[in-house]
Amino acid sequence: MKIGILREYKSPEDIRVPLTPRHCKKLLEKFNDLEIVVEPYAKRCFKDEEYEQAGIQLQNDLSDCDVLLGVKEVPKERLLNNKIYFFFSHTIKKQDYNLELMRTLLRKKITMIDHETLVEDNNQRIIGFGRWAGIVGAHYAILMIGKKHGLFNLKPASQCVSLEEMLSQYNGLHLPNAKIALTGKGRVGQGAVEVLQAARIKEVSPQDYLEKEFSETVYTVLDIEDLYKQPNGEPVNRQEFFANPASAVNGFTPFTKVTDVLINGMFWDFRAVNLFERDEISSPNFNIKLISDITCDVEGSVPITLRQTAIENPYIGINKTTGFETKPFKPETIDVMAVGNLPNELPKDASTDFGNVIAEKVVPELFNIENSELLKRAMICKNGELTERFNYLANWVA
Repeated sequence: MKIGILREYKSPEDIRVPLTPRHCKKLLEKFNDLEIVVEPYAKRCFKDEEYEQAGIQLQNDLSDCDVLLGVKEVPKERLLNNKIYFFFSHTIKKQDYNLELMRTLLRKKITMIDHETLVEDNNQRIIGFGRWAGIVGAHYAILMIGKKHGLFNLKPASQCVSLEEMLSQYNGLHLPNAKIALTGKGRVGQGAVEVLQAARIKEVSPQDYLEKEFSETVYTVLDIEDLYKQPNGEPVNRQEFFANPASAVNGFTPFTKVTDVLINGMFWDFRAVNLFERDEISSPNFNIKLISDITCDVEGSVPITLRQTAIENPYIGINKTTGFETKPFKPETIDVMAVGNLPNELPKDASTDFGNVIAEKVVPELFNIENSELLKRAMICKNGELTERFNYLANWVA
């Protein structure tokens, strides 16, 4: 079997890799009948020379590879017929901007395995960059506190060599009294908590957060039951909510009155109500001043996330009176971070974590792909035909 590691073509540029040079070297030592080549790419976080030093050949033409591994979407014009591809396709929610990509996968008789669809029997994902999005997103929240109050000016994650260097900046850091609300307890939320704990910020319960005053910065973690309510005011039932998100009403409003910083790390279903409405921000009772929107759904759960931002210019200001975009960190603005590729700011750390799973759980399965339940569950299409699990896409691509 021959695996080709793709270069990334998505804009903004992504410099992560699915397998690091060290992963590749270990896989070659483990499997005698495996060959790995790398498509040259000067901007990836691990240099071409590092792959060569690990004994991995560079190869521009990957047409002789059986399996092609990437991170972000492959441009449809670069897809090779009859190959097995792994990348984040962003098609399983019928994302219209990738409709033609999905049609091309089918037309070229490709077997597509999306990193997002690699799940265990219980439907738990085995892989993803969520933890790293949470880590970088929470760091942005701390950066924004410093900028808003003119207290400190830490380096963003993208200017740090590693997570260790990023976290070392918190030594001796003094934060103003503030309340931070973090939404979500999944991988994104867990990554964010790592950072908040590293900054020695105290966690409090949602009830204490709402009712008490503190002489230090605190955070609380909000889950489905805190963010949504039944119309009669009772807590939502999780299973019923996931089956019909539109049946719930907003439960976050009380938190908008006491929160200074919102870190939004919860997956949002477009059928669910927003965390707040755009016209609410002009109310004197609306207290949120800073938002690190890790989920980055444009005009989604955070309706003042008006657009995605870039690592080079990560912040937008939203004028509280008009609701329109302006320069950030002014007295009259709510400031929003909406970078869409946060894990790209700590690419080596994120790629190492990601590659660990690819190397340990995915590559061995490729040698017996026809009998691999893991890979069969993850196949969106096989040889150009939608699989039973993803046949709900048929009307969309027709």
